[in-house]
Amino acid sequence: MTVKNGREFLSIPGPTTVPDEVLAAMHRPAIDIYSGDLLQVTGDCMDGLRRVFRTEGRTYIYAANGHGAWEAALVNVLSRGDKILILESGRFAAGWGEMAGVLGVELETVPAGWRHAVDPAAVEAHLRADTAGAIKAVLVVQVDTASGVVNDIPAIRRAMDNAGHDALLMVDTIASLATMPFEMDAWGVDVAVSGSQKGLMTPPGLSFVAAGQRALTAHETADLRTLYWSWTAREGPLHYQKYCGTPPEHLLFGLQKALEMLAEEGLDNVCRRHRLLADAVRAAVARWAENGAMEFNILEPGARADSVTTVLMESEDSAERLLNFCKQTCGVVLGIGIGDLNGKAFRIAHMGHVNAPMILGTLGAIETGLIALQIPHGHGGVQAAIETLAEGVA
Repeated sequence: MTVKNGREFLSIPGPTTVPDEVLAAMHRPAIDIYSGDLLQVTGDCMDGLRRVFRTEGRTYIYAANGHGAWEAALVNVLSRGDKILILESGRFAAGWGEMAGVLGVELETVPAGWRHAVDPAAVEAHLRADTAGAIKAVLVVQVDTASGVVNDIPAIRRAMDNAGHDALLMVDTIASLATMPFEMDAWGVDVAVSGSQKGLMTPPGLSFVAAGQRALTAHETADLRTLYWSWTAREGPLHYQKYCGTPPEHLLFGLQKALEMLAEEGLDNVCRRHRLLADAVRAAVARWAENGAMEFNILEPGARADSVTTVLMESEDSAERLLNFCKQTCGVVLGIGIGDLNGKAFRIAHMGHVNAPMILGTLGAIETGLIALQIPHGHGGVQAAIETLAEGVA
């Protein structure tokens, strides 16, 4: 028997649910790419991105996914043979580093494993040892979508400053932007990257780079630049040059509406909504984990992200069975474990266009699965989530 007929809940950490308002904004004919309304759309999107990144710097839009933003950031500020420092805390900083290695950049790594946030003290010690200043950039993710960790970006910036090192700080905000606070200028971030399909509530296909003055200065001598990614080329006088060709019009229409919706809600309120819903999820998982058959992947409570929660299962078979039950019986699609956690975990996304019924419904489906499949767990997870949310909104 299945009870999945009805609207499917997509509870994976990207792509996230696209609001009806965004879909409606995209449902229109193509328009002139050289003049007229599209120029205003581009201007609105650039301005909106600056507000979300909290920067006075430049913003760039690419027809690409997040990996495209990674490459755009790298090639615009680095040269062949440069050395960079990768701060690992899961899968994605390592992936960004792998891309740099293919481009001819030398890599060093400060590992944190898959269950902990980056240690700023370790970063400071590593940079202090670089007395020659060979390291040109430090790469880190604010939230790693695979491990579920959130890294303390201001603390990492302080570690770099304490070491007296002038490397660029480059931050991946793909799984964090518009879900939790990010202050590019106030935190001293030189380059930030993101994508459209998570907190920004827009279909996949757009990626973004924000660049501060130090990054723009580094760009002047970077020799990895190619025409498509180049910031210089995208500053050309013609509108289509901002996209190195035909703009991705309909995604821009959607992004314009999504940024408008975020502004209407207020970014501080957006972040508070995500924190409240994340707290509810964490309350449920904590209750389910009481008998030891499952646990949070991230060990330190303060390092658990407000956009995604990764849950380790004692039995790999349990993870697969629960994922299949939620999807096939209840119509709730959870995130699978990826990277080192493949087959060992499931992920609950609480990012983007989400509200209390969606989160409580997802948690209810999970608890139904735990009971139906006789997977050992502490009881009352959904009730704990309800009580936590009620307290938070009171």
